Amino acid sequence: MKQYQAKIEENTTKIAQVNESLKKLSTWRLAAFIGSMVLILVLANAGLGLLILLVLLLCMVGFGQLIHRYNQTVFQLQHTTFLKAINEQEVLRQENTLAGFPTGQSFLSRDHAYATDVDLFGPHSVFQLLNRTTTESGQVRLAEWLTVPATKVVILERQQAIKELTPKLDWRQDFQATGMPFLNAKSDFASLLAWVEKPVQLLPNQSKYLFVSLLLAVVSTSAAVAFLVHLVQVNYFSQPFSVGYSLALILLVFLNSRILKRVKPIAEEIIESLQQNHKILGSYEALISKIETEPFGTKPLQQIKAVFRRDHYSAVLEINRLKKTLTVFQLRGTQNTVGRNLFYSIFNQLWLLDVYGILLTEKWKLKNRAYLRSWAAAVSEFEVFCSLAGFAHANPGFSFPEIVEEPYCIHFEHLGHPLISPARRVCNAFAMQGRGEIAMITGSNMAGKSTFLRTVGVNLVLALMGAPCCATTARVSVLRLFTSMRTQDNLEEGVSSFYAELKRIEQLLKLIESGQAIFFLLDEMFKGTNSQDRYKGGVSLIKQLNELNAFGLISTHDLELANVVGNHMAVANYSFNSEIKGSEINFNYQLTPGLCTDFNASELMKRSGIKILSSFDKMKGT
Repeated sequence: MKQYQAKIEENTTKIAQVNESLKKLSTWRLAAFIGSMVLILVLANAGLGLLILLVLLLCMVGFGQLIHRYNQTVFQLQHTTFLKAINEQEVLRQENTLAGFPTGQSFLSRDHAYATDVDLFGPHSVFQLLNRTTTESGQVRLAEWLTVPATKVVILERQQAIKELTPKLDWRQDFQATGMPFLNAKSDFASLLAWVEKPVQLLPNQSKYLFVSLLLAVVSTSAAVAFLVHLVQVNYFSQPFSVGYSLALILLVFLNSRILKRVKPIAEEIIESLQQNHKILGSYEALISKIETEPFGTKPLQQIKAVFRRDHYSAVLEINRLKKTLTVFQLRGTQNTVGRNLFYSIFNQLWLLDVYGILLTEKWKLKNRAYLRSWAAAVSEFEVFCSLAGFAHANPGFSFPEIVEEPYCIHFEHLGHPLISPARRVCNAFAMQGRGEIAMITGSNMAGKSTFLRTVGVNLVLALMGAPCCATTARVSVLRLFTSMRTQDNLEEGVSSFYAELKRIEQLLKLIESGQAIFFLLDEMFKGTNSQDRYKGGVSLIKQLNELNAFGLISTHDLELANVVGNHMAVANYSFNSEIKGSEINFNYQLTPGLCTDFNASELMKRSGIKILSSFDKMKGT
């Protein structure tokens, strides 16, 4: 955290310095403007016309330079402000204060195998802890990595890339700050892709349009020049052929207008589409430029870089070319946009600028439509690598797991939950190995059973996406996680929480029977039914899982259930215990072998105002 605090202080100082520079530049601009006006007035009074033109030209160049310098300084201020915000966000993440970060709620699916139960998305989620992306597609890719386990080869390659990026703190933060001006939660890269993939209309007849446009442009320009020259030299109505000049010019403008009317819908569709996607193009150009100019040594990062630059092709140059076309086209404007320029309208009538703009844009689409999707995929993947490298850098005590060949292996030393702050985090060692191994965890209320299940689950997710785990040592095999912990009713579908749990169990059994390497987490089985059915169902399910050689963890309050399955089904028992001392209940959150030896529910109920009957055992016996 000290490193981030130091950067916050450094950027705060820099922001103050840049603000001072902006004030000075503003003063210089004002002084230059007033000085140039005074000088021009003095020269005008002296009748020095040519000198006025020279001074005016010099003043315009100088003033333009001041404006350029001012704009550069504004960008520097914005970039430094973003860098400060990035480091402030890192401090908040280290404190596990995640309330202001994007939740990724839109990626949450109730039917996913584990996303809901291990808090991948939503308030105070793993997504908030990891996400340092600035593009919409970057968030989508991060969600994909969280919800789809990778193969061993991919995991190891990702680990290499993350390890390479982890020490590049300044570069990573500069990369993130580069994308932040374009950050827009409502950006829709899909609309840009859809526009690029639309069929071209003028390009198939390019030769015809170019020939006609060039011919009409030359003739129209010649007629306009001849008309103006003749208008200056003679009285307009003194010569009969002046009317001929006028009629010829009107005829040519009419012909040009017919062509412009034909291409008008295409031109306006291009302008409106590009204006809507201008920020997205700017974002990708800036981010790709940073990637193109940075050397990388690991295979995944080199492969990403190769997407943007090959032989004589550069993604940055291509995007820049399209933006230049848009800059000219924006002068045209449309009925639905602001920016129509009178001079563009005049020259468009003479030179048919719309035709050239459309042809340039359609050429760009044909050349780059095959690459655009790969650009987005590469940038989004790079952003995820940077996000995970930021996570690794912020947590140097976390370790990259060893991905082992032997199936059904989970081994963690000093395992903790990454969403619990280090000051409150209690870590445990835990290991399971071999198909058919099932462990049951018992414990008193609030002792940490469910949290431990989520701790194991979320660290397995991190391991299988290539990220470091919240553990000093980790060894895992490639497994598919499946959980049944937070089953909820659904009023719209008329599904009770108990039935929802049964459906989850049914899914689990089918997955295990399919032969996939599944690691399951079950929390408080069948809690939506009576104690007799719960016990009967629990024993039956565990026996069935045992016969299927299933691999996973179960938590329960039911000591009788844990005792029976432990004695008759070779299920390993672990527990979390609490200690009641006077009016206090102490929890150590340490996982211990064996069944739970204490109970605190009655004490907790007393503290909630429930008057526990002292004669309950006698009443139960009658």
